[in-house]
Amino acid sequence: MNKNRSFLTTVLATFLLAIAPALAAAQPKPNILFIVSDDTGYGDLGPYGGGEGRGMPTPNIDRMANEGMTFFSFYAQPSCTPGRAAMQTGRIPNRSGMTTVAFQGQGGGLPAAEWTLASVLKQGGYKTYFTGKWHLGEADYALPNAQGYDEMKYVGLYHLNAYTYADPTWFPDMDPELRAMFQKVTIGSLSGKAGEKAKEDFKINGQYVDKPGQNVTLHGVNYPNGVVGIPYFDAYVEKAAIEFLDDAVKDRSKPFFINLNFMKVHQPNMPAPEFEHKSLSKSKYADSVVELDARIGRIMDKLRALGLDQDTLVVYTTDNGAWQDVYPDAGYTPFRGTKGTVREGGNRVPAIVIMPGKIKAGARNHDIVGGLDLMATFAKVGGVELPKNDREGKPIVFDSIDMSPVLFGTGKSQRKSWFYFTENELSPGAARVGNYKAVFNLRGDDGQATGGLAVDSNLGWKGAEKYVATVPQIFDLWQDPQERYDIFMNNYTERTWTLVTINEEVRKLMKTYVEYPPRKLQSEVYTGPITLSNYQRFQWVRDQLQKEGFNLSLPTGN
Repeated sequence: MNKNRSFLTTVLATFLLAIAPALAAAQPKPNILFIVSDDTGYGDLGPYGGGEGRGMPTPNIDRMANEGMTFFSFYAQPSCTPGRAAMQTGRIPNRSGMTTVAFQGQGGGLPAAEWTLASVLKQGGYKTYFTGKWHLGEADYALPNAQGYDEMKYVGLYHLNAYTYADPTWFPDMDPELRAMFQKVTIGSLSGKAGEKAKEDFKINGQYVDKPGQNVTLHGVNYPNGVVGIPYFDAYVEKAAIEFLDDAVKDRSKPFFINLNFMKVHQPNMPAPEFEHKSLSKSKYADSVVELDARIGRIMDKLRALGLDQDTLVVYTTDNGAWQDVYPDAGYTPFRGTKGTVREGGNRVPAIVIMPGKIKAGARNHDIVGGLDLMATFAKVGGVELPKNDREGKPIVFDSIDMSPVLFGTGKSQRKSWFYFTENELSPGAARVGNYKAVFNLRGDDGQATGGLAVDSNLGWKGAEKYVATVPQIFDLWQDPQERYDIFMNNYTERTWTLVTINEEVRKLMKTYVEYPPRKLQSEVYTGPITLSNYQRFQWVRDQLQKEGFNLSLPTGN
């Protein structure tokens, strides 16, 4: 009898080993809910010392932190379009050419050759959906429904300010011809399925008006398909997400990926009427943060009510640091600098990740991670290999590192460095390796001296680029996260040796540009005046190039 049991046990063990790969393959893939807000400050939310203490309670986001993992060294890019491009593609923005903020009328956008979170997850059988702010271009090829998303619903193509340009009550001094141009080129909310041309649902403007689907004339402007004001638009984004979840629960055989992007709290902050003066401080920004928290809470409540929360990886973050040079209509960061700079204040952002039973509740993490890493992470949990070639068949490199060991408690982040870029930079304007950061581009503070008496002007984009000639500023981000004390060399110590590792990381990055050249910039940025002498030199070179056999001589030294 014992021999028979032993034989049966052996047979069963052999059988289980044989079918283990198939069982592993049959394990259901997690759903992914990716929530992104706009310009939310690191210090605005309860888990980061904000919330009620900032006059803007965030009970729903506080609950998310209690149920999941909160990140304290999570990085974005310094402005909207680069930040969203980096998260969608898993590549630093200069690789995709998406380095500048996209405005209406520019056309173009995210290159068709780029992979996105959605197009990669579709390789793993995911149903994909996008709603809310896109800000990655206007061309048909650049829209979500052409970039891997099965459906896009109530999509906004720009930052909120852009919807006020055509409004005569906002800018009564604008030339009528210019206003007419903005009215013509500013696209409203878009919806559509993959393979179809997206259709405009309604226009968006800067008024307290909610009249979709009807012919409306407001302040002399006609809206044939209706108009929804900035205060109401996030309600449509919330509605689209809830409708998607209600539909997704009907068929659990296919995992889903939904990317939900609220338009607030980007300036101008105009809270929905039911949230006006609902914050403790009664300010527009605080009211808008309370609104954001409530809408995120409703999405999370729906996920729980449908019983989807146990099978869904939820990620919440924002696109860039706080835009402090438009204070008080802006978020707060305890760090130096603002949106548009390579300082911590422009790049370090809130992030919370939840998956009950898989991610430890109440966890707090300080590893160097960021929005770039979502591509590799989502691919890993979705059982997809990152592509070796882009969507046009050319070799591609990703800057994304899988965060799943951090999330699921199996290891530390493999990322040791982070690079900070502004719009026109190929080499980074700053680089962090471990706890040390080198700052090469002092944009945003006019190169104000560091030290105990230093005061930032928070100029952001308005500040001039000021590159350090040979010696960067060096900061220890553990002891000095506000980047106040430059320790490259001072009167008590020096950290010149940190450049050995920092330079090596930059060297490895720069080497990748040779094998994987960056794509053409989406749009040109101002990098200084075109002088008469440079124009004349250009003219001379152009004339000489018309002559056969002309070569520019190499420098010969002294």
